[in-house]
Amino acid sequence: MKILLAVDGSKYTKKMLAYLATHNEMFGAGNAFTLITVQAPIPPRARAAVGTSVVNEYYEEESAKVTSPVVKFLKRHGMDAKTLHKVGAPGEQISKAADSGKFDLVVMGSHGHGSLGNLVMGSVATQVLAHCGVPVLLVR
Repeated sequence: MKILLAVDGSKYTKKMLAYLATHNEMFGAGNAFTLITVQAPIPPRARAAVGTSVVNEYYEEESAKVTSPVVKFLKRHGMDAKTLHKVGAPGEQISKAADSGKFDLVVMGSHGHGSLGNLVMGSVATQVLAHCGVPVLLVR
């Protein structure tokens, strides 16, 4: 199975990884894992001031801060993963990557705010569920 793991370095990512590690029958080494992390875009004026190469390097460094520990964790549990980083709105970027990459499943941690919390604050998980054509497994 081709699985997209949405990671952000939060405690919810750690819960999702713990879930993967304890459900080896479903998430064993026979699957193809890809990690996705999404960075907020830098304002255009700041981007123009420092230059595109500096901004792109910043995005890569920030992405590596999130994905490197996850890659190490997965390797310890016998799973290899590719990494992917995007810039933009997280829910939108995760959904687009899942659909365009023809993934079989998206797995992500969720803060678990109720529906009132999602209404007021919004939720990346809610956005992914609403826009993604791929099944999504939320771990709380």
